[in-house]
Amino acid sequence: MRTHSLFTTRSESLIPPTSHFIPFQSPPLKPEKIKLWQNQIKVTFRTMDRLKSSARFMIVSDLDHTMVDHHDPENLSLLRFNALWEAYYRQDSLLVFSTGRSPTLYKQLRKEKPMLTPDITIMSVGTEITYGNSMVPDDGWVEFLNQKWDRNIVTEETSKFSELTLQAETEQRPHKVSFYVKKDNAQEVMKALSEQLEKRGLDVKIIYSGGMDLDILPQGAGKGQALAYLHKKFKAEGKLPNNTLVCGDSGNDAELFTIPEVYGVMVSNAQEELLQWHAENAKDNPKIIHATERCAAGIIQAIGHFNLGQSLSPRDVIDSLDSETENFEPGHEIVTFFLLLERWRRAEMEFSELYLAGLKASCSPSYVFVHPSGFAQSIFDCTDAFRRSYGDQQGKQYRVWVDQVLPTKIDSNIWLLKFNKWELSGEERRGCVTTVVISSKDPSASEGFTWVHVHQTWLDEERAKDQTDWIY
Repeated sequence: MRTHSLFTTRSESLIPPTSHFIPFQSPPLKPEKIKLWQNQIKVTFRTMDRLKSSARFMIVSDLDHTMVDHHDPENLSLLRFNALWEAYYRQDSLLVFSTGRSPTLYKQLRKEKPMLTPDITIMSVGTEITYGNSMVPDDGWVEFLNQKWDRNIVTEETSKFSELTLQAETEQRPHKVSFYVKKDNAQEVMKALSEQLEKRGLDVKIIYSGGMDLDILPQGAGKGQALAYLHKKFKAEGKLPNNTLVCGDSGNDAELFTIPEVYGVMVSNAQEELLQWHAENAKDNPKIIHATERCAAGIIQAIGHFNLGQSLSPRDVIDSLDSETENFEPGHEIVTFFLLLERWRRAEMEFSELYLAGLKASCSPSYVFVHPSGFAQSIFDCTDAFRRSYGDQQGKQYRVWVDQVLPTKIDSNIWLLKFNKWELSGEERRGCVTTVVISSKDPSASEGFTWVHVHQTWLDEERAKDQTDWIY
């Protein structure tokens, strides 16, 4: 039974009984030891090798109108997914974004929306595969796509079709040539163009999606082929994910659903072309569903429908004031804390000195918070800052999320977590690299965690103009 928790949402449970008020006291941590642990984290997690065995779960999701809902101005469904993934899946699962966007437009979308950082990125309709934060390209995939592909011939032949309008230069890639074409002309153009390119000795694939986008790729390319390639690589290494869920909304996602043994979800807002494909090719496949929820909410729905893992987002638990379920995972602890910071500042929970007392009780007496500005603060300083910040974002578009929460157990009852913490307030978006050290009374953390140390530094490109209102 957990004796106390900083993260309980019911006001009557914000502090433990007096007899339980003394937190676990760990010895002060020397800065040089924390620095050593931080360096170990970098080495461990900078590549795909962070998973020593098969991923417990892999999600492969389209972005526009699937993971990202452009009709949701506050991005609530995306934020719900973010909290779910970081709390329950990040440490032992894989997140793959599979988008028709080029690298340029993909990076632009990341700046506009509160998206997580994927482990693998498939871009340009399955013609580019990259890994990790640095987006390291897969050279083997490039070599494979070069077979029976000549971009110059494709450009030459497509110039003969007046119905085709070339898309922006950023969308033209080494293995993808992209056009706009009216829906009424699409099928006729595709048939004629396919015949012409075949006569020229090319083996190509023509994909029409979104009611307007026409992409020409090597025959071996596409979102489905890229996923099949990844599955083959994982299998060769003995690391094929235990379960894979593919998610899409348009025609260029159809291939994803053809990969053997995967689960699939067409979000409720899926376009006619994908629904028609499903009706003609996969209507009897019990592993593919048409969700009743839009975008990321539909993905969460599918996780629950197929019993692939936890499908109750911490955002939903907090919003419903339902904290009955105990969770002793470090990632869940981090996610829940920052969600409550958001609710506190938005005044979506009642102000209570009991909550502030619970904050103190969940921290070691030697607790130190190093603000991204460089100033060190004690638990008393942090509590005062929390008190003053109550409701300061009420009525504003203020949201908090965390990304890449990766825990490392550095002792039997001590964890080091490193992640990016983001805040969005109106149009201003700020982020910092955060390192947290937490401990527990026992290795299973069945009595909860004690916060020992938090250190934050601004992300280089996102330095805050006004540092005084950055609370945590």
